Amino acid sequence: MARMASPGAEEPPEVPLSDVLGEVPLFREIQRVLLASTGPVNWELARQIGIAVASWGVEDPRPTDEDRRGLAEVVRVAELAVAEHTGLPAPTDVARIESFRRADWVEANARSLRDLIEPVAARLSAALAQQGGGPAAPMPGTTPELMEMVLQRMMPLLLGAQVGGVLGYLGQRVLGQYDLAVPREAGALYFVVPNIARFESDWSLEPIEFRTFVALHEVTHRFEFARPWVRDHFMRLVRDLVEHAELDLSGLEQRLESLDLSDPDALSKAFEGMNDVFGQSSDPEQRLRIARVQSFMAAAEGYGDHVMEGLGRKLLPTYSRIEEALLRHREGRHGDQALERLLGLEMKREQYRLGRAFCSRVAELGGEATLARMWESADNLPSMPELEEPTLWLSRIT
Repeated sequence: MARMASPGAEEPPEVPLSDVLGEVPLFREIQRVLLASTGPVNWELARQIGIAVASWGVEDPRPTDEDRRGLAEVVRVAELAVAEHTGLPAPTDVARIESFRRADWVEANARSLRDLIEPVAARLSAALAQQGGGPAAPMPGTTPELMEMVLQRMMPLLLGAQVGGVLGYLGQRVLGQYDLAVPREAGALYFVVPNIARFESDWSLEPIEFRTFVALHEVTHRFEFARPWVRDHFMRLVRDLVEHAELDLSGLEQRLESLDLSDPDALSKAFEGMNDVFGQSSDPEQRLRIARVQSFMAAAEGYGDHVMEGLGRKLLPTYSRIEEALLRHREGRHGDQALERLLGLEMKREQYRLGRAFCSRVAELGGEATLARMWESADNLPSMPELEEPTLWLSRIT
């Protein structure tokens, strides 16, 4: 028989369930993740998923003091070599050299890529909202209002999961900061030591030579992007592209129409391939915006490859082996361009090869000093037609 409270006995106070859940570690962590971001992407979730994916099934050891000293030495060698070879002025700040494990790289890029990713995410969220949140007919057991509320609440989580998955995938593979050749905030060079060490082991490469090769790549891009106008110019190109993008939401809407809210994985699966909504535009002005971004990235990566080849052949006895290893390593790995697609910056390998061929041809006809003039101002960057025919650029610049 249940005990009856005696007259005058003090009843235990009613405790709101929310307060109780707030004391449970799991729910505190969930609440922290949910409240961590007020923008279009939940960056705390992206960070946690990215770290988990980057570390999944592999050891992620911290770099040693020897790793740090060795990378600092090869960076200084690379800085002197790149300055002499290109004639580009050295950056005014001293590079901070970061020897990262994979999780460190994910955390750093969750911060440094935010300005690039958020405009894309905001544009996608706004487009979905304008179309009423997705499917025209509510699914069984739901209403349009409920679906709209679910999507509004879930979009930052879904996009956070998408971004985190991409960062984690890349975190297992990238060697440095500029594997994606886009400008970042100045002041640091990132080297992912576990990935570098694994590549050296897999391909039986001499560590000092391979790390010098990676340093040449990173330092060349640092010299390119250290011009005061470069990052702001690139950000304007991307924002202009995203603002005027013609979004193809048909595939996403079809996935949402068949959404089963009882399936925990359903929402995540619905947004797989989210990045393919940025299709090719039929508008001539938008095609021109796309070409401007593509030509920037092709020129930047092409210049880096050109400088690395010139210096690598001169400084590294095993350069040919390193280059061959990288070519074979990249064959068929379309996932390495996941971040470009996430940003709506679809790039083809042919476009990167076009940038490299442009730089080689200009240097052959006009010399390295003439080629380096492409980084004097935004007006000096080659257009897509000029990448295809370098003599057009030479006629305009010289």
